[in-house]
Amino acid sequence: MWKELLPLGKAPGGGYRRFAWSGPDLECRAWFRQQAEARGLAYEVDGNGNQWAWAGDSGGQDALVTGSHLDSVPDGGAFDGPLGVISALAAYDELRARGTDFARPFAIVNFADEEGARFGLSCVGSRLLTGALTREGAHALRDADGVTLPQAMEAAGQDPQTLGPDAERLARIGAFVELHIEQGRALAETRHPVAVASAIWPHGRWRFDFRGEANHAGTTRLEDRRDPMLTYANTVLAARKKARLAGALATFGKVAVEPNGVNAVPSLVSGWLDSRAPDQETLAGVVAEIERAAGERGGRDGVAVEVTRESETPLVEFDHVLRDRLVALLGGEVPVLPTGAGHDAGILSASVPTAMLYVRNPTGVSHSPAEFAEEDDCAAGVGALADVLEGLLRR
Repeated sequence: MWKELLPLGKAPGGGYRRFAWSGPDLECRAWFRQQAEARGLAYEVDGNGNQWAWAGDSGGQDALVTGSHLDSVPDGGAFDGPLGVISALAAYDELRARGTDFARPFAIVNFADEEGARFGLSCVGSRLLTGALTREGAHALRDADGVTLPQAMEAAGQDPQTLGPDAERLARIGAFVELHIEQGRALAETRHPVAVASAIWPHGRWRFDFRGEANHAGTTRLEDRRDPMLTYANTVLAARKKARLAGALATFGKVAVEPNGVNAVPSLVSGWLDSRAPDQETLAGVVAEIERAAGERGGRDGVAVEVTRESETPLVEFDHVLRDRLVALLGGEVPVLPTGAGHDAGILSASVPTAMLYVRNPTGVSHSPAEFAEEDDCAAGVGALADVLEGLLRR
């Protein structure tokens, strides 16, 4: 399975560009369907584009669901998302080989547009499923080329008129377990290849628009300029300082400039801030401090600053009963770790009991081609997921 999936959406630089509803994403979705049908699983796509592969009664209650996503960030690694989907399929194979009794409905899911690389909002498929994103909100999403989410879905053969909360499907899910590569080095120095998640830090995305005045780079005196790039650059440095002092994270990872000419003072610089923190109060404080620093510098530079919150996800404490049961099913000797990375499991946690497993990443690198997991650790992850699922399948 791994070898089949590796070439899909691979960019010349070695990373992956599997953006939602693009050609590479559709190839990945076709691969998932083939895998489901090859196992005799009942395949379906819900109204939000999430793919499901069911063993047993797809309409039954208290279903046990596992899976992840197949889309990627720009030039992302091979493991983030796909490891969870492949491991879910491999764990199902292992359960069948063990002769496990599927005493409750069981499904493997590939959530649509988890990374948000194309339309700027993460976990679109799971947000829509749970109602965290409305149909109207989804229809308003558009990519850098102005293509709306409905237009992209329609071009891919998916009806966008079906977007929206799916309370009936959500009510059928009794528990969701997601396996994911570790996005950090907490396990790297331990003897443990697998960990159980405890929580996801609160996190969000904010767009900072810095509006100045376009002018000629070769004729405009420095003192006559209203250069938004200076305000933006100062804000990037301030974000790093404010986050470090608060024990949080803050990153400007995307920027757009107008008119984007080498010999022009910009009229507009837009930068997107990603910030995460151990708790909601710290996150709010860090973002407020960054906003204040941007406004103060903008006042000195003659630049107007506007901040728009594009998304924010509160602290996720995974279901304690389910988390503790995972630890027990894995023998009790397993690390329990928090993470700063968002996941579909975090979105679902507001509606159904959810839990996560992490597979060790020796590089600690994520959202990059350097992301990696050893084959033995991946196999250990499959075994751990199978053990967990087998235990949870017993009513």
